[in-house]
Amino acid sequence: MTTAAHTPQPAERPALSIVKDNAPGPVEGTVVEHQGAEVATRPAWLTAAQDHVLANRLYAPWIARGYWQLARQLCAGYRDDHPQMIATAKAARKAAAGDADAEGRSHALVQARRADYLRHRLIYSAKTGGWATLAGAGVTVSTFYAPLLDIPLALAALGLGAWRGRPGARQHTPLAADGATLAAAPGIAPTAADSKILEALKKLGYDAEIIQPSTRQPDGTATITVDLDDTVTTLKAKTEALAGSLKRDVSMVDITKGTHASQAHIWLSDTDPFEETRPSPLVRNPGPIDAWNDGVPVGWGKRGNTVRLLVRNQHTLIGGTTRSGKGVGMANLLAGAAMDPRINLRVVAGKENGEFDAIARANVAATYFKPDPARLLALTEALKADMDRRNRILGDLSKSKMTEDTIMKLGGIELIVIDEVATYTSPGSHNDRDQLLENLMQIAAVAAGAGILLVLTSQLPQVDIIPTRLSMNCGTKWAMKVDSGTQSNTILGSGLAGSGGPDASKFDPPRPGLGWLNNPFAGGTDLARSFDLDEDERGEVARLMQYAAKLRQDAGRLAGQWDDPIEKALVAATGMSSAAGGPDRNGRPGRVGGLPAGELLVNRAIDALIQAGVDRMRPEPLADALRAEWDYPDLTADELKKRLKDAGAGSPVPLGEIDGMANPRGYKLDALKAAGSL
Repeated sequence: MTTAAHTPQPAERPALSIVKDNAPGPVEGTVVEHQGAEVATRPAWLTAAQDHVLANRLYAPWIARGYWQLARQLCAGYRDDHPQMIATAKAARKAAAGDADAEGRSHALVQARRADYLRHRLIYSAKTGGWATLAGAGVTVSTFYAPLLDIPLALAALGLGAWRGRPGARQHTPLAADGATLAAAPGIAPTAADSKILEALKKLGYDAEIIQPSTRQPDGTATITVDLDDTVTTLKAKTEALAGSLKRDVSMVDITKGTHASQAHIWLSDTDPFEETRPSPLVRNPGPIDAWNDGVPVGWGKRGNTVRLLVRNQHTLIGGTTRSGKGVGMANLLAGAAMDPRINLRVVAGKENGEFDAIARANVAATYFKPDPARLLALTEALKADMDRRNRILGDLSKSKMTEDTIMKLGGIELIVIDEVATYTSPGSHNDRDQLLENLMQIAAVAAGAGILLVLTSQLPQVDIIPTRLSMNCGTKWAMKVDSGTQSNTILGSGLAGSGGPDASKFDPPRPGLGWLNNPFAGGTDLARSFDLDEDERGEVARLMQYAAKLRQDAGRLAGQWDDPIEKALVAATGMSSAAGGPDRNGRPGRVGGLPAGELLVNRAIDALIQAGVDRMRPEPLADALRAEWDYPDLTADELKKRLKDAGAGSPVPLGEIDGMANPRGYKLDALKAAGSL
């Protein structure tokens, strides 16, 4: 470059320069001469970087967003899904109230979830503290011992925030309002188990998208949430087919609706939830029951949940072959209903055995008699007349049907159990069959609103025994093992069996008490198995009836303690009473007035020994038992000995070694039975 002198030019004329035609262009980074000045050009990448920094406001929004995301992920990682799982377990524990076994399992799950959460927080806190300590140590060292490291560390920190907050970076998946995670980000491959579920749905004609991957529980169950291209209702109808595709029984698959009509929660179990029997929760925890609002615990469902039947505005039909367990299902319903003193229990047996005698012996049954078509006809006539009386009261109260506050104003809820209804409604069974069937159909059609409810059981669920006009008015239906799809349809409704719906003829293996239950208050038909409630070997029904008797005695609702218009009508029509099973409390109606006081005391002493499970008893504990269970408030041991002697039971005899005594005197069961009428 030269600096030769030149002739000044007039100010009004521009300077001219001559450039060769083939002059090479300037090279980036070199200094060139331009009108007498030196100009330096910057690299293109540096210019682009500067423009990017300025366009994004020095990356300040990126850095802020990045560290905000890091903070959210830190909090989410600390909480993880544990609070949600604890809440779910607590909800399951609350739903299991009344089912001691299920409640215990749910409580154990809550404790396990809490322990897992505590362990997770300790581990996470340790990891977070370790990283924080390491970062703090690095900053301290660089500040006090290596100041030149401050700038690189600061730039690294800013760079980390900018990188985490850059547009397009994957953000933390938020939680929905109810605690459930939102839809998974696209592109996440399903697990092998989820893939099998999607394939099974595809075979059934459904395209499904996973909303929540399957989550495995400690009890071996899992739930996956999917969105379908059809409704959940249509998938429910194919539950059995879906179970088959997944190599499971229908009892091991459950489908419920999610947040909309096409979102399905699919629950899967690795074991059959109905394989083992379960005792009634009432055996372990008897107590007063609000059958109107809370319902009666009768069994459990697929997920171990207690199934309750409300005694309110619904008739009930239970069907199944011999030994299918329908009697146990009905026993659960009766035992629970007995715990609500507002319910008037009227039991019409279908056999001559003692299946229902415990209800009569405890004085709980308002009416109880064994097979007697003529008396059942009289009972239905009395119920029809009482329906008219109740409807008049409802009219005075400006009500169209029984409500909770009108139960006792109408005289309580009438629950009429007719066991083995075929005994009374089979064609040609007796001369009054047609009139009796007509009365039952009328009661089923119009009496529920007045608080008169039927419970019918049959091992022959056929239309000539249970006509459609009768079965269609039974809102609660429980179909246990039957012989054919036609019989299943008679109980559950025509057209279900054979079209992919519930079919009670296809239980494999059949289990006593397992059936398809249409519970209108739970919304739909699903499998349920009745609790194991035994009287013959364990005497459980009798013990529950003694508890129910105490509840009813306190409420003034034992048979004979209240004015019963139904029994009054039966006495007027037949001249005999069936209150509490008749004078002998064995289901055989007898003369009005009942047994003499002495004979009645002997019978109750027999009951006391039977309930205690002994064949001999001293006078003192026997008097205590009679005072506790019957209306003998002033009965002493000496008074008991006198009364039993007057009744023909004799004086106390040597009993041998008993109650820690060598050979005290008392009463033996065989001797009492010889003097009594039981």
